[in-house]
Amino acid sequence: MSEMVLMRATLSVALCLLLASVGSCCGPGRGHGKRRHPKKLTPLALKQFIPNVAEKTLGASGKYEGKITRNSDRFKDLAPSYNHDIIFKDEENTNADRLMTQRCRDKLNSLAISVMNQWPGVKLRVTEGWDEDGHHSEESLHYEGRAVDITTSDRDKSKYGMLSRLAVEAGFDWVYYESKAHIHCSVKAENSVAAKSGGCFPGSSIVILSDGRTKPLKELQVGDKVLAADQQGHLVPSDFLMFMDQDKQIMRDFHVLETEEPRCRLTLTAAHLVFVMSNNNNSSDIRAVFSSNVKVGQWLLVVGKDRPDHLIPARVTRIHVEKYRGSYAPVTSHGTIIVDWVLASCYAVVEDHDLAHWVFVPVRLWRTFLSLVGMVKELSSVYQTEGVHWYPELLYHVGSWVLDSSSFYPQTGL
Repeated sequence: MSEMVLMRATLSVALCLLLASVGSCCGPGRGHGKRRHPKKLTPLALKQFIPNVAEKTLGASGKYEGKITRNSDRFKDLAPSYNHDIIFKDEENTNADRLMTQRCRDKLNSLAISVMNQWPGVKLRVTEGWDEDGHHSEESLHYEGRAVDITTSDRDKSKYGMLSRLAVEAGFDWVYYESKAHIHCSVKAENSVAAKSGGCFPGSSIVILSDGRTKPLKELQVGDKVLAADQQGHLVPSDFLMFMDQDKQIMRDFHVLETEEPRCRLTLTAAHLVFVMSNNNNSSDIRAVFSSNVKVGQWLLVVGKDRPDHLIPARVTRIHVEKYRGSYAPVTSHGTIIVDWVLASCYAVVEDHDLAHWVFVPVRLWRTFLSLVGMVKELSSVYQTEGVHWYPELLYHVGSWVLDSSSFYPQTGL
């Protein structure tokens, strides 16, 4: 029993490492901006699934979040697909198979192009999409519009192994060559952190240095001390350790959280963690949530204008989305940072600030060692000029190795 618990604990840590590395990157994926050489595609074998973990785990499409019906608030999140390069079986004659999440539709559109390139004259065929009739087992991702079952238009079963591989290459979060009749594909939820391409701030965001001066976040350098908060919520100077990822050119959507009294405007990606309170009179209610989950009426912690050495609650009055060029993911020794006069976490992906902070213990220890020998700037390899930092890259490879070497049985809920 103890060995089983240890194995599960080890795997859980590996999953968190994997997610921390992927989600903390600003770009759309590992190796963004690098030239990729054509690679030979290997068809999947019958009953093979990629990644080699259960469908509803963090390393794949993630947990089931509840059935969507036509009367539920989440129904508006389903997007119809009218792609003429895709054939929908639609045996119910309700167009239900055309409905899916935006992420699922994007991956399906990419796959449709790959199918036509692979087999001229052949189209992608969807046999099952969103299910509103209860034809699948409990907690099937079909009920959320996050799963599709596919074949080719010519129903040539000899193509299905390669079709499965093409689905993997198209970016589906879990692909299962389930039977000789079809392939099952699914994606992460829209509000999943891993689906949001990480957590970052625009480079134009302002940080406060320990001496009170301010500078654009993109200009931070190793050796800088910035204003952050400790576990007790006190403002403290904190060492800037590195950018987990930085991309000067990428154009992306950012959530803008505006407050009143004092008026602040925090800009960050949907997957980034920010500290909120539901009641401004209850400091024990402070928790870290994804910025996409912040609601008008909640309270952020901001630097007081009259008492700049204290954090005070400020009510969120407006939330909207704006596009910015440039995306930066800073890490400090305290794991928090004051950006645009608002307290935010340095982390994303997993909605657990403390766990994410624990993952970066080696980086903090390395920084401490360099400080002791007086060689922070001379020998600090925790800083990079562009792209993904080597430490998240290392975590990605470790997590991938653990996941690929683990044995799981598929849990499709079909």
